[in-house]
This record gives sequence, C-alpha cells and structure tokens, in this order.
Amino acid sequence: MNELVRQHTALSESDLEWLHLLVSEWQLLSDLSFADLVLWVPTRDGARYVSVAQMRPNTGPTSYQDDMVGHLVPRGRRPLLDAALDEGRIVREGDPEWREEVPVRVESIPVRREGRVLGVIARNTNLLTVRTPSRLELTYLQSASDLAQMIAAGSFPFPGQQVDMDASPRVGDGLIRLDADGVVQYASPNALSAYHRLGLASDLVGHHLGRTTDELAPARGPVDEAMVKLASGYAPREAEVESPGGVIQLRAIPLKPKGIRIGSLVLLRDVTELRRRERELITKDATIREIHHRVKNNLQTVAALLRLQARRMVSPQGREALNEAVRRVGSIAIVHETLSQNLDERVEFDEIADRVLAMVAEISPAKVACRRTGKFGILDAEVATPLSMVLTEILQNALEHAFAPGDQGTVEVTAVRSGKPSPKRGEGPRSDGRLLITVQDDGRGLPEGFDPQRAGNLGLQIVRTLVEGELGGGFDMVRVPEPGHGTRVILDIPVEPQK
Repeated sequence: MNELVRQHTALSESDLEWLHLLVSEWQLLSDLSFADLVLWVPTRDGARYVSVAQMRPNTGPTSYQDDMVGHLVPRGRRPLLDAALDEGRIVREGDPEWREEVPVRVESIPVRREGRVLGVIARNTNLLTVRTPSRLELTYLQSASDLAQMIAAGSFPFPGQQVDMDASPRVGDGLIRLDADGVVQYASPNALSAYHRLGLASDLVGHHLGRTTDELAPARGPVDEAMVKLASGYAPREAEVESPGGVIQLRAIPLKPKGIRIGSLVLLRDVTELRRRERELITKDATIREIHHRVKNNLQTVAALLRLQARRMVSPQGREALNEAVRRVGSIAIVHETLSQNLDERVEFDEIADRVLAMVAEISPAKVACRRTGKFGILDAEVATPLSMVLTEILQNALEHAFAPGDQGTVEVTAVRSGKPSPKRGEGPRSDGRLLITVQDDGRGLPEGFDPQRAGNLGLQIVRTLVEGELGGGFDMVRVPEPGHGTRVILDIPVEPQK
C-alpha cells in the first residue's frame, strides 16, 4: 500500500498512516457486513482511482475471486465511487451488479480524516446465498452500518488505538451488542458460552455487562480502570477477564454513528486453554533455565576442586594436566551460564568465544594478544557446547606450542557464517549453512612432518573427535606459507543458515 499511495496519489504521510490504521481494523467491518472491501484512492491528477488494499470476509462468500490491489479505473466508470468522494456520504445502489453470474450489491463508503475525504471503500456483498437473516446476522449488519457511518464521519478507526488483529478477538469468536447504558441487547452463542465458562448461570441479555463481568471476575490488586467501565464499552479498550473457571479476552468498541454514543460492540474470545499452555511453557522455560544454572554451578564446583587438587600436586606434568581439565570444564560452564539466561536452547556464541579467549589468554606465560573478527552468530546448544571445548583446545594448543614464555605474539580467531546450496544425493537443492572458523597465530609454526590427523596429543584428539564425530564438520591444521606467520587451524562446521 505504501508504494501504491506514494506512486499514484498526493496523500501525505499522516494520511497514509490513517489508511494503515483503517486497514488494520477493517476486517471487523468486512466480517460484520459479510462483504468484500476494496479501498480506492483518487490519483494525483484526479482522473483515476487506484485500489490500494482489499479484504475478504471470514463470515461469507467473496465477491472477488481476483486480487484487486493495484488496479486503476478511470473516473466516471464507477459512479458510486464518484458520488461518495464528491459528496462525502455513503452511497448505495438499488440494483445489484452481475459478476460471473453472481449478483453483487455495491456500496461506497467515504474515508474521512480531519474533514477531508481521502478515498472510498467499495463494499461488495455476494447475494447468491441470501436468505432470511437470523438475529445474529441482523445484529452484525446493524453494527456494520454504524461502523460505516463512523468511517464516513472520520470517527473510526480510533486514533492511537493500533490493534493487533492476530491477537485481538474477531467477530466469529464472540460478539455482544450493548445499549448506551451498557445493558446487553444481544449476545452471540460463542459469547454466551464464554461467559458461562466464567461462571454465569443465566442469559446475558438484559444484564449490565460491566457489573456482571465484575461480579464474575473481581479485580485483584491495582488496575488501570474499573472493570465495570471497561466492559460497559464507554471507551475503546482491551482487557482480559479471569475467573477460577476460565479466561476471556474482551475488546470494547463504542458506537457513535452520528457523533453520539448509541451503544457499544464487545468482541470476546475464550483464551482459557491458550493461557494455560502459555503458563506451562513459562514454567517449562523457567525449569530449563534453572537446570542450566545448576549445571553451571556444579561444573564450577568441579573446576574449583580440580584447581585445589592441582595446587597440591608435586609433579609439574600432573599440575598442568589438572589445569587443562579446569579450562575444559570452564568452557562448558560458560555455555550453560549463557543458556541459563535465554528463553530457548540457542546462544549468541560471540559472547562465549570472547570469554573463552579471555580465559585461555589469562593463564598463558607468553604475552599474547587474542582477538576475534567476524561473527559466529546464534547457535543451538548441541553445537555451542562441543564448539566451546574445541575452541578452548585449539587456543590452548596455540599458546602452549607456538610461543615460548615471555614471547609476544597474536592469535586471531575469524568466524564466517554463510548459507549455500548443498544438494544431497537423491534430493533437490537445499540451503545448508556453514560456519568457517580460522584460528591463526604468528608463532613458531608446525614442526616438520607434523600430521594433525595422526598426532597423539590429547587436545588434538579431543578436537578431531568433537569436530568430525559430534559436529559433523572438517578439521585441518597447516603451516602459514608466509614467513613469520605461524600456524592456521581451519574448522568447517554445518550449522543452520542465518535468518
């Protein structure tokens, strides 16, 4: 809609925002009218109309099988649009149009803002299935007529009341029509069922909805406004009402077709099961975070015990082996600490990599600067945990073997996240993400004849096992060809593509 309005019309940005607000609300009008809606806006030169938005009803058959958005029609071809735009009033046609052997009643509703008519809503009702309307359908149609008059007068939608139509109740979820005093004139079967779940034992018609709602679910603690006033529909508001029997979501819409409030529409939806599942998910998330927190605490306790034992070791080799174990346990604890702060089993690995770099550099006897370039991005926990251990082993190996005590140098970790086509045998092309990690130092380099795939060093064995066995990736270690550039370790790991 933004593109069409800016390309073809002279409307301002504030006018465009008003149209967006209207379009966010007009599913309500479409459902109450059992009709398709098409928003037409005059072009900059006034010679044509352009359709910038379209809505089909959830409560009845459509009148348009095709998408009308973007269509241009010259002024004069549709007299109802001209009359509604020029006269600023709702225009109804006596005889229906025939479209593909389907009779369609057409009406035009001017869209007014601050005294100016911005465009026209064409309301198209499919008459093929017309029958004697029920009480529910009559209430729908009367409410639609009131809303149409409010749109023509510029009093609907309500400024500053942006509605999330995916979360708000819809017409079919439940509808209550109130008079000017807040007394129920009509309640749909779904609305009545929702109130029965709250604990109502009688019919709603004839009862004051605000007082009835307050008696069924009295407010606990401070509230923004009294439930009586909210459920009576005096102002456009949304709220949830909870009782021991259930939870319903309310949305009040005051009806002022001629500037004076004649009553209200109250849309409602039973969200009892939805809220119950949300509470279960919150409890589950809290339990998972608590488990990660306790695992982190236990790992830190293990690391502290190993550190104490290392201090008592006489053998330098034994002391160093325990210190390596402390670092391995610490790298896993960092992942669990990060997971304990998240709502899902995914972590921002850049923070973990930086902490691993700091942890390893802190105990190095050499004066080595460790830095990271690029981004690891968000990784699943089953990837982050082994990868943190792999990174710890590679960095420790670089600091231990590339530099002598007192040496100065640099270790740089580079991460590149990508997604690329990677077809499998028997499958079509699909997008697989890859994480390419390079750890490069400027130390003394690899000894002659060194084979990283066969080396018996425990750290390299851990790296090979985790990268190839658990992460399903590739590992290599090569001498940097440029003189004085040390060793480069390359990891290629499959991960989910970045979103």
